[in-house]
Parts: sequence; C-alpha cells; structure tokens
Amino acid sequence: MDAAVEPARAPAPSPGPPPGTTPRPDRRSTRWAEHRRTRREELVEATLRAITRHGAGVGMDEIAATAGTSKTALYRHFADKEALYLAVAARVNRLIVRELKAAVARADTPQEALGGIIGTYLRLVEHDPEVYRFVTAHPFLDREVGSDPVGGLTTAIGDEVSRTLTAQLRAVGAGSSAADAVAHGLVGMIRAAADRWIAAPDRLPAAAMTTHLTALAWGGLTAVLPTDPHSSAPRSSTPQATDQHTATPEEER
Repeated sequence: MDAAVEPARAPAPSPGPPPGTTPRPDRRSTRWAEHRRTRREELVEATLRAITRHGAGVGMDEIAATAGTSKTALYRHFADKEALYLAVAARVNRLIVRELKAAVARADTPQEALGGIIGTYLRLVEHDPEVYRFVTAHPFLDREVGSDPVGGLTTAIGDEVSRTLTAQLRAVGAGSSAADAVAHGLVGMIRAAADRWIAAPDRLPAAAMTTHLTALAWGGLTAVLPTDPHSSAPRSSTPQATDQHTATPEEER
C-alpha cells in the first residue's frame, strides 16, 4: 500500500514590522516620486518662460520647445492643458501671497501695509503682464476652467487685508464686524482697477497708480471703519504708498 502523501505546506509568512512601528517606505518609490515632483516644477518654470516669450496665448508646442522636450513628455506629467494651467496658476499665486505678506510685515502702520499690498500687487502685474493675463484670462485653455485659482487668490489677498485691518482696530481698542467684508470688497476693487490699468496702452507707472489706489482705498476705509474707540468718527490721514523691493518671477524661479 502506498504511503500517504502529505499535502505541501504553505511557506510561513514573513514577519512584519514590530508592533507600534511604521513600515519603512520603498526607497525606489520615494526617489521616483521626488523625481516627478522636480520634473513638474521644471516644466512649470519652462511654461512661465514660454508665456513671457510668446504671450498669454502660448501653445503646447511652444512650451515643449522651451522646455527642450516633447508634448508627449508634457502630457506624462500633466493630464491635460488645464492641469498645466492650474500648476502655473498655483506657482504664481504662491509668489503673490508670499510677497504681499512680506509687504505687510515691513509696514509700521495699517496705512503703510495697505500701500504695500497695493504696490506689490501692481508691480508684480506690471513686471510680467502676459503671465498675469495667462492666469486671470486663461486664453491658453480651450474650455472654461473647472476650478478657479484666481478666485482663491482674491480670497487669500482679502484675508491678508482683513487681518491687517482687524489687528489695527484691536490695537486702538475698537472693533468692527464689517472689517472682513470691507477688506474683501476692497481687494475686488484693486483687482478690477489692476485689470483696467494693465490693459491701457498709456498706463501710469505702477508707483503712481499705487499712490492713487492707496488714497482711494484708505479714504474709503477711514470713512466706514472706526479707528478711534473714543470717537464715533474715524481718524483720517494722508495716504502714502510704500516703495519696497518686490521679488520678480525670475527671482522666484
């Protein structure tokens, strides 16, 4: 009688990491992910150069040529033109918000902070109007953009202005529930003015436009927000725009 054949035993499972420890990440996957992030940033930089060189209506062929690659390679890193547009808009938005915060930090008074915000925004727009138009008007796209990075930027700037106004009101013992709404309305006015200003063929220099917009904005603010806790009438002063260095897109890149 034949001897019974034992069934094959499954190999013992390899021991996992000790309890309470985090598995070590795959180094190859980590390096590849880092490489992809770096390459995406390089392609965004190349897109910014192509926009400056060819205008806001730049095409994928021109971007690929500027990057020294092919359209196929571009689409490996960005699913479509909208994905590339959103990456460029995110880069520009980060630069603008960073520079605006720096302008506020340099200011000694809310009036100087407001002038710094307006002046910084206008100088960035004036430095590379084609990049500004690429982000705000997005002629690069064949359809309406699914998400609105410009709206997010406007909100971020409005939040910065609101924080500045609220801090000043608290410093003098006053307060206003209207500060946040007024700040965001003010930013909408500044952006609308910047759009008209940058499109004018005989536009004023950024410094002169900053002076006008700061006077308008500060005059309106002092008319509606209380800045003196002992008086129902807000204080007024002569607005002065600050003139500070603003990082350029080239310096950012």
